[in-house]
Amino acid sequence: MPDPTAPARAMRLGVAGPVGTGKSSLIATICRQLAGSLSLAVVTNDIYTDEDARFLKAAGVLDPERIRPVETGACPHTAIRDDVTVNLLAAEDLEADFAPVDIVLIESGGDNLTATFSPALVDVQIFVLDVAGGGDVVRKGGPGIARADLLVINKTDLGPFVDVDVDRMIAEGRQVRGDRPVLGVSRKDPSSITALEQWVRDCLASFRSGRHVPVDPGPMAPHSHSDGTVHTHADGTVHAHGHEHAHQH
Repeated sequence: MPDPTAPARAMRLGVAGPVGTGKSSLIATICRQLAGSLSLAVVTNDIYTDEDARFLKAAGVLDPERIRPVETGACPHTAIRDDVTVNLLAAEDLEADFAPVDIVLIESGGDNLTATFSPALVDVQIFVLDVAGGGDVVRKGGPGIARADLLVINKTDLGPFVDVDVDRMIAEGRQVRGDRPVLGVSRKDPSSITALEQWVRDCLASFRSGRHVPVDPGPMAPHSHSDGTVHTHADGTVHAHGHEHAHQH
């Protein structure tokens, strides 16, 4: 008998961070690690192009039909936080076209340190920094650095070449995030890739159990679904799904 508390849709995993930190490469890595055992799909966001979608399709990490671009036409933060409808519809279309889908990864366009996903769009979010951006970036702070489900310090192998103390950067991330995880990642470090894969699998297990509660770094954005349902959550109401429980945002 199906678990009545299990979510009826895919887990949506958001990946945000400044330009050039390796968000697309990180998503490609996750796809390579998981596509053999899970059904995946990807939504990318760029302002005026489909550059990130074309990168992932060229990388051959998924069936190209499972990778769909969104051109925001404005600051990417608008489409992942302020009005998430265009991204939500893209995710729901992928889930319908390739059902059952286990995880839809949603990549934000490169933004500044204020970018975070609305919990109306994603269940879990990663914020990505890289060592080439400077060792002081963590100290500059921001909601994604402080409150995303996972902070990734990417391209750790570049630390000696850009005079960045990677261990210090990771330690400062842990200091500002309390008990939330920080992970140093390099495509040349297999153990870091394994740790990233395990984190995603653990999130999926928690989501499927019905116990996962999305982190809300700020106020909920108004949005609508493909069935015409409109939510604002301005009064703190819960976000109902097609099953017998609801998630508090």
